[in-house]
Amino acid sequence: MDGARTRSADEAERLLRERTADLQRVKAEYDNYRKRVRRDRMAVREIAVANVLTALLPVVDAVDRACAHEPPTPGLKDIADTLRTRLGSLGLQTFGEEGEPFDPACHEAVAHHAAPGARRLVCAEILHPGYRIGDRLLRPARVTVTGPP
Repeated sequence: MDGARTRSADEAERLLRERTADLQRVKAEYDNYRKRVRRDRMAVREIAVANVLTALLPVVDAVDRACAHEPPTPGLKDIADTLRTRLGSLGLQTFGEEGEPFDPACHEAVAHHAAPGARRLVCAEILHPGYRIGDRLLRPARVTVTGPP
């Protein structure tokens, strides 16, 4: 009778270990699934935000042109400030400044002016600013460059 109980207890223990291992495996798979879904949702959100911001860049350009060519009225100034603030809160970053080194990965050279003493290409004039969100380039800065012939 003791042998039967021992075999029964051993069998129960073996089944408990198997079920515990199965449960741990299922839990790990579910955790991985949750992480993957969260990562996919974030990627879809980032792509959607980038697409919306890219579509709004012509509006930003139009507002910038209006501010540059006309005396800013209180209404135009308010629109420009609100637009910049809201787009900035979505992660839109402007880049491209005169004097910074030319980087073909984020600058588009429209013209090149030779400077005999120059050692490297430098952005001489920013024709259109560039925009990015995080590490994603939405539009390169259009620039004229000055540098070695």
